[in-house]
Amino acid sequence: MALNEYRKKRDFKISPEPSGEKAAPKAPKSSLIYVVQKHRASQLHYDFRLEYNGTLLSWAIPKGPSLDPSVKRLAMQVEDHPIEYANFEGVIPEGEYGGGTVMIWDQGTWTPESPDVAAALEKGDLKFTLHGKKLKGSWVLVRTRGYGSSSKTSWLLIKHRDEFASSKVDVVQEMPRSVVSNRLLAEIARDGGGDVEKAATGDPTIKSPAKAPKIPKTARTGSSKNARQASASKTVSERTPKRRKTSS
Repeated sequence: MALNEYRKKRDFKISPEPSGEKAAPKAPKSSLIYVVQKHRASQLHYDFRLEYNGTLLSWAIPKGPSLDPSVKRLAMQVEDHPIEYANFEGVIPEGEYGGGTVMIWDQGTWTPESPDVAAALEKGDLKFTLHGKKLKGSWVLVRTRGYGSSSKTSWLLIKHRDEFASSKVDVVQEMPRSVVSNRLLAEIARDGGGDVEKAATGDPTIKSPAKAPKIPKTARTGSSKNARQASASKTVSERTPKRRKTSS
């Protein structure tokens, strides 16, 4: 997908997103950019991006990546993004395309495992290794049918079984902060003048401490009554003088 589709959807006089007019840096194959941006737009999703051929190939993952090889995460392919988009963290104004808060959730580089990336993309089976701060190891993107209006846009992101795989760690819940600013979505929205309440719905819910169980009213009444009776009895006994024993 060319960048003209990306530019067509955005008004760069309003949105702070990069236009992609700068020439893409020519990086060696071993240092291709990888980034995941957590994006609370109309719905929360994770934008998974891989640098290739001068742009960022992009997929929107509604539930975010999973480290569990048995979990297949739907990834809808969207328009290519410019390379400099990998550094974008902030607020897209409401009313604009993708309006909401964007976080750089993970970043690093990626190495293709498929010998021919173009052929793998065409076939719909792209294997690669991630060298991120949160996501590492071997992964695959597999094109699938049955989702969306076009079978070409529907993929599955799957973790391969290796030392970085885990069925016990929910990485999107346990590692919710930005890797560049250590902020939550709500904090990014606050700092950028965005909708803090909307952004906060994409942050993990903090459980409130357990409350002490309430004492039933009858129990409270009975306890109070007993306490009052005990107090009254004690007062009477204190007022009554003790009789002295007399010698016979």
